[in-house]
Amino acid sequence: MDATFTAEQEEIRRTLRELLLKRCGPEEVRTAVQSEAGYDSPLWETLAQQLGLPGLAFPEAYGGVGCSVTELALAGEELGRSLAPSPLLATAVLGAPLLLALGSEDQRAALLPRIASGELTAALAVPGASLTTALGLTGDNRGDWAGGGRAGGVQARRTDGGWRLYGQADQVLDGHSAGLLLVAAHTGGFARSRTLLFLVRDSLGRDGSGGSAGVTRVRLTSLDETRSQARIQLRDVEAELLGEEDESSDVAGALASVGDSAAAVLAAEAVGAADRVLERTVEYVKQREQFGRAIGSFQAVKHRLADLYVQVQAARSAAYYAAWATGAGEERVGGLALAQALEALRITSSEAVQLHGGIGFTWEHEAHLYFKRAAGDELLFGPVHRLREHAADAARLFGGGEVAV
Repeated sequence: MDATFTAEQEEIRRTLRELLLKRCGPEEVRTAVQSEAGYDSPLWETLAQQLGLPGLAFPEAYGGVGCSVTELALAGEELGRSLAPSPLLATAVLGAPLLLALGSEDQRAALLPRIASGELTAALAVPGASLTTALGLTGDNRGDWAGGGRAGGVQARRTDGGWRLYGQADQVLDGHSAGLLLVAAHTGGFARSRTLLFLVRDSLGRDGSGGSAGVTRVRLTSLDETRSQARIQLRDVEAELLGEEDESSDVAGALASVGDSAAAVLAAEAVGAADRVLERTVEYVKQREQFGRAIGSFQAVKHRLADLYVQVQAARSAAYYAAWATGAGEERVGGLALAQALEALRITSSEAVQLHGGIGFTWEHEAHLYFKRAAGDELLFGPVHRLREHAADAARLFGGGEVAV
């Protein structure tokens, strides 16, 4: 592994940081999350059309930039520093890789260039609260999380004209505004039970309303407003199978692979957020005085900040390694990096609230944006102990068998 970044990678980081410093401060973030889309649409157009973020990690043949997960992670780190709300995670980290892995050539040619240009956003709709299981981060994703033939989940049935979907998916990231839904649904009944992915195209009208018949979207009130979530209800909705109906199609494997790379990007994003809130806390303790001295000069405060710095830097190293390893084909590293990064963000944001004193405990202070991101991410993609437990089980550390090397 080469631990140094290329000039191109450093340029991605520098350009994105400068743009976000100008256009995505705490007040801009609060304004963006209150909008109908849940993010700053002009800023998203700039990120897509001028910087090419949505297509950063897929091939140039489909309008992408042709970079790797490492570049996407670096972009995620900068977005995490400012907590910039955007559909990048749902679209480019979860949706586009599944289209690349499982989609037919016609589907890829029709959809990926629109995603790369920022014209089309996507969302992965998974039944219930099973996102981390579906992505293979906290459990085996070859189970019945998509419905299992029982009531609940999302069911798919074949008709003369194609496929129809019926069911509900909760906690769909950017599901209220995405123009394309990738829906995980159960099909085959008990005899040939399996989970497949389906496309619901243009499920939202171009004027922001309407959309495909039978699709109901409800934007949810979430702890972390910078990550918009929605409930998607599907009532006999026309859908298109992603890829070909082939028994050899490994949907679970594709989801697990995407989950590993998504975890690496999320880890980098959490590191960016932790680094920024620590930076702001250090600035504050240099200014706030108590007993005629800046509180940052007290040894106890110095020790706490030093511990936080070590924890953030360790999480950064893990996130960078995970991004590199995922791009190099190494498996099951993203979940451990994500666990370390989420833990670092939770502890750092909690300490930031306390070290800011009375002002830090008010909802209006920006420290709470980071605290909510830490809590929200652990609810969505964790918890930390389950991420570590699954990684340990996969490596057979405590199973009494041969330990994986």
